[in-house]
Amino acid sequence: MENNNQTLTGFLLLELFPPSRTGLFLFILIVIIFLMALFGNLSMFLLILLDIHIHTPMYFLLSQLSLMDLNYISTIVPKMASNYLFGNKSISFIECGVQSFFFLTLAGAEGLLLASMAYDRYLAICFPLHYPIRMSKKVCVLMITGSWIMGSINSCAHTVYALHIPYCRSRSINHFFCDVPAMLTLACMDTWIYEYTVFVSTTLLIAFPFIGIACSYGRVLHAICHMHSTEGRKKAYSTCSTHLTVVTFYYAPFAYTYLRPRSLRSPTEDKILAVFYTILTPMLNPIIYSLRNKEVMGALRRVIQRICSV
Repeated sequence: MENNNQTLTGFLLLELFPPSRTGLFLFILIVIIFLMALFGNLSMFLLILLDIHIHTPMYFLLSQLSLMDLNYISTIVPKMASNYLFGNKSISFIECGVQSFFFLTLAGAEGLLLASMAYDRYLAICFPLHYPIRMSKKVCVLMITGSWIMGSINSCAHTVYALHIPYCRSRSINHFFCDVPAMLTLACMDTWIYEYTVFVSTTLLIAFPFIGIACSYGRVLHAICHMHSTEGRKKAYSTCSTHLTVVTFYYAPFAYTYLRPRSLRSPTEDKILAVFYTILTPMLNPIIYSLRNKEVMGALRRVIQRICSV
């Protein structure tokens, strides 16, 4: 058994891609997805910021989702790409803790923000007359602030625990980023209590919000069925289906990964599922919301015309 001073020298992150032409192709594909995510989320955030016609609660929340996704994917991919290009798999103990903290903060905050967006659509469609009062700017700020705070508190608890336990096995983390459950397989102490807290926090930040989203959209679909306006029904279906697509891509792999006991988890499967909620979802969000949204496309045309006129 190795000495627990391994915690002072850091860890080794295993590569996501095999050292072959296939691995090189997958690496290039991930880099392209990363650049698309950066461009798409930054564009969406700036577009909502610059166009006053879409300064509404829904787009205010959407701008925060873009900001979270922008930071979310930037927490994971640059380090992974650097390790692949330079063949240096090492990551210092502090770097691992910082990466884990930001990953867990953004993951938890985004899960809660998606629930807030579902609540916004529920009020807009089911209670349109009360919507301006119930979904004021102050309420939006409280939702966003609450998402960040709760995500940070949850992340801080998990990260502090991971940084203070002794590691006395191999330093190789069988993952492409510092995922705390993957780190704890290297611990030389029983971590069953921590595994229980992972289940509890995942239930609070992922499962319960998902149940809330499902209930909200159940009510929304019921309200849509009773709409007399065909155009209004079509617009409501479009908005709800867009949000449900985002929710499915984010919640499903995340919940499947973290709600399973360790005995049923596979490192290879965990890495594949992690690609969905750490890399693919941040890239898909701006595409889904922009290409299927006439208001966003209209805002884009107005901003481009303004830039051209200047």
